Amino acid sequence: MNRKRLEKVETFLFTMPAAILVSVMIYIPFVMSAVYSLTEWNGISKAATFIGIENFKTIFLESKQFLNVLIFTGKYTVLFMIFSNVLALVLAVVLVKKIKTANILRGVFFVPYIMSMTIVGFIWKFIFSQGFARLFEISEWGLLNLSWLGNGDLAFYSVVFVGVWQQLGFYIVLYIAGLQAVPEDVLEAATVDGASKVKRFFRITLPLLGPSITICLFMSLTNGLKVFDIILALTKGGPGGATYSATLDIYREAFQYNNYGIGSAKALIFFVIILILTQLVLGFSRRNEVEL
Repeated sequence: MNRKRLEKVETFLFTMPAAILVSVMIYIPFVMSAVYSLTEWNGISKAATFIGIENFKTIFLESKQFLNVLIFTGKYTVLFMIFSNVLALVLAVVLVKKIKTANILRGVFFVPYIMSMTIVGFIWKFIFSQGFARLFEISEWGLLNLSWLGNGDLAFYSVVFVGVWQQLGFYIVLYIAGLQAVPEDVLEAATVDGASKVKRFFRITLPLLGPSITICLFMSLTNGLKVFDIILALTKGGPGGATYSATLDIYREAFQYNNYGIGSAKALIFFVIILILTQLVLGFSRRNEVEL
């Protein structure tokens, strides 16, 4: 066996386990979900009844619940993307400077990201309910006495806040990496030409951060759309369905109400929505990237 043929065999043998694992865990379940979306099945009976596109008709024509959860998910994603990226970029600009506590602060901001989202949700649930109540007794600040998880509007912003708090460190690291990759000679040349710090940032640094912005926008979009753990731990979709996300609705439809057909149909619709949105965001971001 010659060397080229041996390399091909080795490549095949090394990639097959990963390909099989990905197929078993992702591709095959996705195809099965697409098939089940055309059936009526409770997840218990041996056979599923084929009903065609009836599940999709039920979702679009007979119930407004899924539309409402999509609206909530969209609102959450937009706010999550804005706050995560803006705050992360501002903090990254500060932390990339040569200050004594920069490394410590980077670690402090990154710690929440390595924690389980479910644990983070339970921690903040305790803070919103009992922690704020105790602080109100001490300080008597009216803001601390609000029903942060009992009021629909406040619960929405509470979920957004916790989501941003948990994920912020990850985006800070990405932006710091992007800022450190900006050529110093370009910034020095702009300084010599008389550009102020503000102009250097918006005219040079920000455009050159294009790749980092693209990655952060993509990651924040996908993380916002698939929000599940924090909502399940914080509010369980309440109060009155005010914080009901698309992923939580799909989970409950399939695994709690045993409507696997409708649950699979909702998952397929949500997949198409995510696919379209991610392609639009990636296309827009890449068109605005600047290369040296």
